[in-house]
Amino acid sequence: MRMKKDAMRLATVLTPISDKNAHLAAQCGVTDVVDRYPGPTLDDVLRAKSRIEAYGLSLTVIEGYLPIEKIKMGRDDGRELEALKTLIVHMGKAGIPILCYNFMAGTDWVRTKLDAQERGGALVTTFDLKEVEQAVLLGHDSGNSDFQRNEDDVTEEQLWDRLEKMLVELVPVAEEAGVTLAMHPDDPPLLELLGKARIMNSVENFERLVELVPSSANAICFCQGTFAAMGADILDVISRLGRHIKYVHFRDVRGTTESFVETFHDNGPTDMAAAIRALQEVGFNGPIRPDHVPQLFGEENGEPGYTMLGRLFAYGFIRGLLQATNQKSSNQTS
Repeated sequence: MRMKKDAMRLATVLTPISDKNAHLAAQCGVTDVVDRYPGPTLDDVLRAKSRIEAYGLSLTVIEGYLPIEKIKMGRDDGRELEALKTLIVHMGKAGIPILCYNFMAGTDWVRTKLDAQERGGALVTTFDLKEVEQAVLLGHDSGNSDFQRNEDDVTEEQLWDRLEKMLVELVPVAEEAGVTLAMHPDDPPLLELLGKARIMNSVENFERLVELVPSSANAICFCQGTFAAMGADILDVISRLGRHIKYVHFRDVRGTTESFVETFHDNGPTDMAAAIRALQEVGFNGPIRPDHVPQLFGEENGEPGYTMLGRLFAYGFIRGLLQATNQKSSNQTS
């Protein structure tokens, strides 16, 4: 199969967005930056964009800390929905093309240990379902939603209903603004977590997602590590979901849905080069970023999964794969 000429773009989060981190990313060949919710006004969005562009980088994804938690829990009085619509309109005006969101009710991504040892003593995060209640109490759920144990339970049917109603409202706004909504899978991809159902936990449910409101603006964030935790065949997933994948979190895990550990990009069970080739074959040409990375020596007090030295290793690894697979594709099709 002849590969498309458009190449994937190496993206990153920067935690924090500091002069040092931004310069390091640019020097390593990163072109795109992912930022958290910048605020409710157009000036907030434009200010975030200008800050990134000052380093010769592009702000192409907004992800995290979105006004969406009450929508998931069925408690929105309309203000969160309007805030999301406003954000999408502002992103369109600012030329920021992707809004990445998730539909995990009551919490965000959860880990039960933050300092497991990987190669050379590097620290990585792990998840074990047997330890999850204690981990949440200790604050190891790493989202922004402050899980409340006394909240009402949430059913699968309720989540699907709330998601569909939200997308019916948001997708037309996104289409007009030229913004793509990219759903991130549940992490971990369990059927439920502490009494709250989860729905973005299988390939079949992602196929259902894109059919809820068929549109190029209703798309997928392919978080490879989460799909690996599902036990899914990564190459098959890319083939099945390929035309809907608009943004990639590139990482790997070792284990099962109920118990897994993060790995270095080159030290997990997934054939990462084959995954890159599969993404090329389905025509993916959007931003691809390293996700959770090991904490290297001297960064033990950093934010687990989001320190900079491990990310530098990941940049080089991904750039090497992109160059090697592009060269192989060129040789095969010339």
